[in-house]
Amino acid sequence: MENWLLLVISGLFAGILAGLLGIGGGTVLVPILLAFEYTMLQATATSSLAIVITATSGTIQNWRMGYINFKKVIFLALPAAFTAFFSAGIAKFIPERNRLISFGILLLFTIYLVELRKKLSKKLEVAENEQNQQNQQSKIGSIVSRIITGGLAGMLAGIFGVGGGVIMVPLQMLLLREPIKTAIQTSLGVIVISSISSATRHAIEGNILLTQGLILGFGGLLGAQLSTRFLPRLPDRVVSITFRIGLAILAVDMFWRAYNTGG
Repeated sequence: MENWLLLVISGLFAGILAGLLGIGGGTVLVPILLAFEYTMLQATATSSLAIVITATSGTIQNWRMGYINFKKVIFLALPAAFTAFFSAGIAKFIPERNRLISFGILLLFTIYLVELRKKLSKKLEVAENEQNQQNQQSKIGSIVSRIITGGLAGMLAGIFGVGGGVIMVPLQMLLLREPIKTAIQTSLGVIVISSISSATRHAIEGNILLTQGLILGFGGLLGAQLSTRFLPRLPDRVVSITFRIGLAILAVDMFWRAYNTGG
């Protein structure tokens, strides 16, 4: 019973992160499942299932409040679904320690991307008039950027058991010039699709712990509902700082786990 209670609380916390930061919550769920002494593959797969429920909850709330553009979601979700399904199939061939180290590096890199976007903001405002004269090029660049962003997010979903928001949010800001709140809300919608694709592949291979995944997911459902209600009221600066601090903490945790994991 204590384990089930801890799973519910963990899911609640992951759901809050999902709605507030635009991530699936897997960066919290996977370490928690590892603490219960499940294998890395089981933790990754089960996290994917929980994220389906959590991200769906947050996306529905965003839709009800009018804060989601489904056209933007679909363009990112298509490549994400493809790479998530493929990556989930090859996750078992990657050593656990390598995955942890790679993910920690990725988290630190996304902090840089967010900071870079902040520095470029003024330049982008000045270049706004020039963009209107380059509509065709912008459209082509936007399509390529969405394929790259969605594809990378799906890869993370399949290999690491996360939604992919850790890379999707800063890349939307940098490549697609989306405000951070819009990027977070779009990211959560894409995560619904990528996590369904990833969880489907893991289910086919028998990696998912169904009961644990459902418990975590429904705990996350409540957390995502709470945080998505508060996100639109927060200043952009607060959201940005919270996002970067959260990524730094998660990166340290990944490196620590890699240090204590065999090769």
